[in-house]
Amino acid sequence: MNPPDFLHVSRRQFFRHSGLGLGSAALGSLLAGDLPAITAPRPHFAPKAKNIIYLHMIGAPSQLDLYDYKPLLQKMDGHACPEELTKGKRFAFIGGDLKLAGTEFKFNRHGQSGLELSELLPHLGSVADDICVVKSLHTNEINHAPAQMFLHTGFGQGGRPSLGAWVTYGLGAANRDLPAYVVLLSGPPGGAGSTLWSTGFLPSVYQGIQFRDSGEPVLFIGNPAGHSTRDRRRVLDAVKALNEQQLGVVGDPEIATRISQYEMAYRMQTSVPELMDIKEENQATLDMYGAEPGRASFANNCLLARRLVERGVRMVQLFDSDWDHHGGLKQRLTAKAKDVDRPMAALVRDLKQRGLLDETLVIWGAEFGRTPMRQGINGDGTKTSPGRDHHKDAYTMWMAGGGIKPGISYGKTDDFGFNPVENAVHTHDLNATVLNLMGLDHERLTFRYQGRDFRLTDVHGELVQGIMA
Repeated sequence: MNPPDFLHVSRRQFFRHSGLGLGSAALGSLLAGDLPAITAPRPHFAPKAKNIIYLHMIGAPSQLDLYDYKPLLQKMDGHACPEELTKGKRFAFIGGDLKLAGTEFKFNRHGQSGLELSELLPHLGSVADDICVVKSLHTNEINHAPAQMFLHTGFGQGGRPSLGAWVTYGLGAANRDLPAYVVLLSGPPGGAGSTLWSTGFLPSVYQGIQFRDSGEPVLFIGNPAGHSTRDRRRVLDAVKALNEQQLGVVGDPEIATRISQYEMAYRMQTSVPELMDIKEENQATLDMYGAEPGRASFANNCLLARRLVERGVRMVQLFDSDWDHHGGLKQRLTAKAKDVDRPMAALVRDLKQRGLLDETLVIWGAEFGRTPMRQGINGDGTKTSPGRDHHKDAYTMWMAGGGIKPGISYGKTDDFGFNPVENAVHTHDLNATVLNLMGLDHERLTFRYQGRDFRLTDVHGELVQGIMA
């Protein structure tokens, strides 16, 4: 028996005849501002939040010196760490004679909730009744880059989509003149670099777009020297015609993405410079954040984050560097806390007074926490004043806004802050909850790649009902 005729059709011939519909549908959907163009799902249920602002402190601040006060640890400062705590445990650098280390900072209670915070965070204390502090986080990875990837992609190695990519894949864009997913840096990115906002195996249209604090806000959106906007429009129209012709032949959705991104870049020539110009904010707002026009800072980025969600940007991630305090913790943590305390509190307050907090989920945290044992080394191995080593088994994050119970502390660690003893929250649980608040079921938000369905939470993840309003 002769095989059917369609078995002799080449891949190119197949796409020429069948891909046109797919490619045209993708292009039409993308250009209409409907970002999930091909197979992406819609919200699975009514969301409690429309946008996310994620503040990641690269390097991992010490929860024991900022959020999780331990009276017994203070009393036992300098004593040997109980062996039952460390038996079978793995640490990144610390070893030998393990000594307990209490905090050198005072803690105070704030607001009607009585939330206990370090003296290093007085401004955050002023919004204590608007935030939820989760003290029982734990993760799988013990070093920075793998732990950063695990937090944001659900996997300790590169190649998986980031949280922001999953969110925009599931929900699309709300503003056709701005990217759905924007990244802002204060200092260098973490060891995981741009993996933290990559699309992995998802279509590249879901990539996070880095906005810069100097020069062109976004690379290559400006007109080349000697070319007018009209010149650029002519070039884009010609390139678009060629890409559309190729799209009709092969039906590759990435060509549709390319066309849409060229068009987005053209529109961003006017939308982005206006957005990034914080001089139009009144002086009271600038002072509240500690922001200064023209200066690169975490404060400026917090103000920009509010401006971005105000304009419908779905996912905004801020990465702030230099929180890796193996030594010199007292001086370095004091300086870093001063950098972020005022602006992150201002962000919560500003969103609330503008009626945006109920629809914006704000998350503050890092890849892991810090040990209750003292460490005193620099990166080159020389001794310095005390710090703390990496700790994956217990750390703290806080959340506020869309769908989060305000003014509560959730979870509890043991008397030394070593392990969760009440309401433990794994990284996958956190991500499942974040997706749920955005109207997405973490078990149903999947993408088929290399023959199987992938999701952000791998095969794990339980909703943290206790922090959901």
